[in-house]
Amino acid sequence: MKYSSFSGFFFLTFLVCSQALAQQPTRPSSSTQTTPMQRALQRTYTLANLPQSGDLLTLTDVVTSAVANNYQIRVNRSQELIARNNNVRGNAGFLPNVSFGFQNNFLVQNLRQDLFNNLPSQRVYGIFNRNAAIGPTGSYTVFNGFGREATLDRLGQLVRISEVNTRANIELTVADATTGYYDVVRQLQRLIAFQQALDISRERLDLAKATYEVGTRSKVDYLSAQVDYNADSAALLAQQLSLRNAKIVLNTLLVRDLNTEFAIRDTILARTDLSLPDLRESLKQQNPFLAVAVLNQRLADIDVRLAKALQYPQIDLLGSYGFNPTDNQAGFGVRRGRNETYTLGVRLALPLYNGGNLKRQIANAQINQRITADQTANQQLQLLSSLEQSYQQYRNSLSLLNLEVQNYQIALQNVDIAYDRYRIGNSTFVEFRDVQRNSVTAQTRLIDASFNAKAAEIELLRLSSTITK
Repeated sequence: MKYSSFSGFFFLTFLVCSQALAQQPTRPSSSTQTTPMQRALQRTYTLANLPQSGDLLTLTDVVTSAVANNYQIRVNRSQELIARNNNVRGNAGFLPNVSFGFQNNFLVQNLRQDLFNNLPSQRVYGIFNRNAAIGPTGSYTVFNGFGREATLDRLGQLVRISEVNTRANIELTVADATTGYYDVVRQLQRLIAFQQALDISRERLDLAKATYEVGTRSKVDYLSAQVDYNADSAALLAQQLSLRNAKIVLNTLLVRDLNTEFAIRDTILARTDLSLPDLRESLKQQNPFLAVAVLNQRLADIDVRLAKALQYPQIDLLGSYGFNPTDNQAGFGVRRGRNETYTLGVRLALPLYNGGNLKRQIANAQINQRITADQTANQQLQLLSSLEQSYQQYRNSLSLLNLEVQNYQIALQNVDIAYDRYRIGNSTFVEFRDVQRNSVTAQTRLIDASFNAKAAEIELLRLSSTITK
């Protein structure tokens, strides 16, 4: 079967599935006598009328709130801001460094001098002296082996890496929030299925009780119906717990009170038009994890340039101005004075030998260059492998969905037939219970197949970086 007709066939069968899960059975007219099975189905809620407390929550609300409140995304955006602040020419060494210095020294001396030629000795205590150094100094690197240019390129790459990391976490958050939303839908549908099974068991219990009381059936049938009804009640309670946990998970993704109640009226409709070649090409061009690997490879190339820049001489321009006042109370030499100094110079530093460390640094940078190239290739291979597996899961889920739609329709008919046979005494309670279990199993498998197909679709959109489009 060609792909287009194959997809159309799945789409039609999925519509049947959605109708079977989401539409309420038509209530018969008053002139038509309803059967116990019909009454059970009429009591069963649908997603459209299932009582739910809290505000209505849509998928758009979930995605918007999750992206706005996610802590990791907020951290990524802060890191992105830091990277932008660092990406300036001054941080790369293109601008001069200027500082202003002020130093003021106060000295107190005790002086004792014994002179030649029998001159009298001097004893002076508490002499106060002061000298100061005031003025700016500056330096500017004219050339450092093109290290400044490489550093500026590196800062730009770090900005791009931070942006891609933010996008990766946004896409991951959208995927998790969408999956969590549809998991709540799945748990609601399963809750309806278990409620329907419980209603059928109640009809059987009422019938078994009535026939036991009139003596047409044994007490074993009545007690077995009671046991099965209790078992279905326990299953319903367990499903209510699963729904509660799914809502807690979704509230966690929305970063709000975990016990916040909300209502969902949505259904699960999986796409059937995803094309593997298009997804594969989109992954190569847009996947953020692959983009980060490529950017890290470029960083490794820049690190090689930075290591080689250390082989070149560094030329700096130096300049300073100094003002040095003096106040000498010692009684000899210059009593008071001032000295102004203007300095302008050139400094040349040529690396000759540092124990082979420069050669080692260059070799390690080149090795890291090869490592990042291998990491990029491996990242692409792993992502393509995940895409292939997810796509096979997606196609398999659609095939299973088609089968489960058919199984569910057949199971519904079997329950109706089995109940009529049990009612008139042509089958035992064991046979009816088996049919009922098969019906519940078929319905839950159909619900799970719908969710699995949707989950595989979400994963494909995330891997191909098209989930936010």
